Amino acid sequence: MARRVSPQLLGELVAVAFLVVGVLGFVPAVTRHHDQLHVWKGSGAELLGVFRVSVLHNAVHIAFGLVGLVASRTAVGARLYLVCGGIAYFGFWVYGAAIDERSRANVVPVNGADNWLHLGLALTMLALAWIAAKLDRAAPVQTAMKPPFA
Repeated sequence: MARRVSPQLLGELVAVAFLVVGVLGFVPAVTRHHDQLHVWKGSGAELLGVFRVSVLHNAVHIAFGLVGLVASRTAVGARLYLVCGGIAYFGFWVYGAAIDERSRANVVPVNGADNWLHLGLALTMLALAWIAAKLDRAAPVQTAMKPPFA
C-alpha cells in the first residue's frame, strides 16, 4: 500500500536525514581528517571533506533527528518540528555568519560551507512546514463517531 504524503512523513524524512548525517560524521570513510575529530572546538574533521564537524556537532544532529522522529508522530508535532527547526537553523546561519571561523566563539564548529547549508536547511524546513500545513488542511476530517446505519 502506498503511503500518502503527510505532515508526519515530511517530518520523519527530515529527522532521518539528520540521524544519517549525525552518524556519518563518526564514520572515517566519509569524514576527512577523522583523526582530528574532537568533542568541542578545534575539530579539524570534515564530513564529505566539506562540512566541519565535531563530536558535539554530530551529537546535535543525532539528537535533532531523534526529536524529529518523536515529534512527527502527529501532524501538529511534525509541523512544529519543521517550523522550530527552520527557525533554529536560521539562527545557526546568523551565528556562523557573525563569527570568525578561527575565533574562540566557533564552538560548534562551523565553516563557510556549514553556514550556507544551515541557511538552506532553514529555508527547506520552513517550506516543508508550509507544505505540511497545506496537506493537513486538505486531509479529510476524521471523527470518532460512526455514521448512523453504518
